[in-house]
Amino acid sequence: MASILGRNGRRSVQFYGPDGARKTLSLGKVSQRQAETVRLKVESLLASAITGCAPDRETAAWLTTLDDVMTDKLASAGLIARRSSATLGGFLAEYLTSRIDVKPATREVWSQVERNLKEHFSEGRALRTITPGDAEGFRLYLVAQGLAPTTVSKRLQFARQFFRAAMKHKLITENPFAEVRSKAATDSGRQRFISRDDTAKLLEACPSLDWRLIVALARYGGLRCPSEVLSLRWQDVDAARGRLTVTSPKTEHHPGKDTRVIPLFPELRSILQDAFDAAPDGSVYVVNERFRQSSQGKAGWRNCNLRTSFEKIIRRAGLTPWPRLFHNLRSSRETELVQAYPVQVVTAWLGNTPAIALKHYLQTTDEHFAQALSGSALLPALPYPSANVTPSGTLPVVTCGKASQENETTPCETRGCTETYDRLPSLTKIISGEDRIRTCGPL
Repeated sequence: MASILGRNGRRSVQFYGPDGARKTLSLGKVSQRQAETVRLKVESLLASAITGCAPDRETAAWLTTLDDVMTDKLASAGLIARRSSATLGGFLAEYLTSRIDVKPATREVWSQVERNLKEHFSEGRALRTITPGDAEGFRLYLVAQGLAPTTVSKRLQFARQFFRAAMKHKLITENPFAEVRSKAATDSGRQRFISRDDTAKLLEACPSLDWRLIVALARYGGLRCPSEVLSLRWQDVDAARGRLTVTSPKTEHHPGKDTRVIPLFPELRSILQDAFDAAPDGSVYVVNERFRQSSQGKAGWRNCNLRTSFEKIIRRAGLTPWPRLFHNLRSSRETELVQAYPVQVVTAWLGNTPAIALKHYLQTTDEHFAQALSGSALLPALPYPSANVTPSGTLPVVTCGKASQENETTPCETRGCTETYDRLPSLTKIISGEDRIRTCGPL
């Protein structure tokens, strides 16, 4: 509880702060009614500070009307955050610095969103003055920058995260980005299936055994490149049991996702054996460690150095570089594997989920069309005997059989329907409507 003290026409509000110490908030020469209003707001802020809940809307609206002097007094009493943190630039700087639990690569991506927010709103913009309409304007600003829909969606997601954190710090009462979204579209035009023939050309064009390892591990092992490929150690290769233990820097912050075990696929055995025979004594990593050193920077793993060299290898092989060079190697492997193994097995091997695999990895290839046209794919058996195809390519017209003749009804004509109805079990006939609507077979 807070109380009002008065002396020589000056009033103040006295209370015990969140830390248990007695605090005095000087108001100066104000009326008793004005002091009573402040007292009620102080009690509301005090309850909010103790419980960790956001202040009510009326109190939050009152805070927006205060000048810097009064907000500094409330901040000194521990009731609100200081105004420096309530500016966009000040809050983002404090928030990004405090997140010591994220990887450098994530921090770099966040810095791009931070730059966009400052450019659009200005660094000194008060957080509480940013409205949902302003947030929608930020979305249009990102679109005007020519960013891809997926990039716009991701940056809005991070903006929502930042302002949600501001709500938790009681700097704002609502998240202006809560309803501002942009649909992330998957660009199938950036997908390429790298066939085994093209992979053989790539391996032949590789200038060194290390590059052959990089290509093979990404294409036939499905490893992420560069992080997983360059993190593979010789101690992770269990040739006796036919296993590879893959260290995954990308997912290591998820419980139980720091490593995964995949089969030592036949396509990898010979090249790993060649690399083992050529490796100097004491080697730790399968791929020469100089690749690992050049692909790591302050912002984490980067494949820009590998990309330049890999594009040269692709052209040397007589191929045209494709979008997302290493991702499509991994995507091609996952597309192959799901044709032979259940999707939950394949995604466990490659370290993603069925939903992510369907959205970003699995592809429809020319081979799928060829199999469908030739009928070589293993399809479930049809419930009906196959009908003969006439020379013209159309299915013949056949009748339902004696079931219609016994009832002296006109045989119904269908395409491809054979005389299987009379051989069905009686229960099936009942379900199909034998005593009611005539059908040509089971529903």
